[in-house]
Amino acid sequence: MADNVGNKPSKEYHLDIPVQTEGFFLKGLNNNDFGLKNRLSRIFQPKSGNAVVLAFDHGYIMGSTAGLERLDVTIAPLAPHVDVFMGTRGAIRSCFSPTMHPAVCLRATRDSSVLYDDMSVGNGCGVEMEDAIRMNASAVAVQTFIGAQGEADSLKTLCSYVDAGNRYGIPVLGVVAVGKEMERTAKFFLLATRILAEHGAHFVKTYYCDDFEKVTAACPVPIIVAGGKKLAEDEALAMTYRAIQEGAHGVDMGRNIFQSEDPTAMAQAIAKVVHEKYTNKQAYEFFMDTKKK
Repeated sequence: MADNVGNKPSKEYHLDIPVQTEGFFLKGLNNNDFGLKNRLSRIFQPKSGNAVVLAFDHGYIMGSTAGLERLDVTIAPLAPHVDVFMGTRGAIRSCFSPTMHPAVCLRATRDSSVLYDDMSVGNGCGVEMEDAIRMNASAVAVQTFIGAQGEADSLKTLCSYVDAGNRYGIPVLGVVAVGKEMERTAKFFLLATRILAEHGAHFVKTYYCDDFEKVTAACPVPIIVAGGKKLAEDEALAMTYRAIQEGAHGVDMGRNIFQSEDPTAMAQAIAKVVHEKYTNKQAYEFFMDTKKK
């Protein structure tokens, strides 16, 4: 039985060898069914192979936060500028029109609120896959806690969603949670992203870090990068550029878009990097030229 004693650390990531994507444009996903790949094609633009995801699911553990007080006012106008809305079923049903353009990545798990010391305790199923189908979700997002007290339960939850996703043709996004005491290192993200992919996640959300190209190389399915805390616009664009250059298939921005001084201009600038190969400097110039004076 495999264990960590005497286990040799990874060292050869074959960064010089491109990943083969014969039959489907996203790595590691060719052997899935038509419906699942069709939904993935709504999330990731086939031409660029990448996605701009706008996350506004913060309220499911944080309540109201700056920029999300009125989703119908602050988030709905951004629909034309992003590929995917990531939110909860309550927020999406109550605040948005069914005619909106973006695909829906539905936050599917429940977690403890930010008031609780250990958010990994209480993680579990929050939305049955049948309700995701009723909402025509293109994917469901499942929070996982690697290296935390609730690790086993969260992986069990992930597996149950993967089973249902494969049954119904709905992709599962495995989300690497990072709590107060958890690492934000390449060593941790190499471990966590690979574990999620090995358990069947069809794509993975994690954070940017040093040696990020090793993380993307070692994960057999696409990785998108979490925006994390609010950064200055030029810094957020620089992180986006580095992530894409180092193998990410997109970004999942929240606060770095909806808390920007001009969310629309920022969403457009992010898309320039993700889809049109702009450098971060070119994208920042676009932002400055586009934002409201």
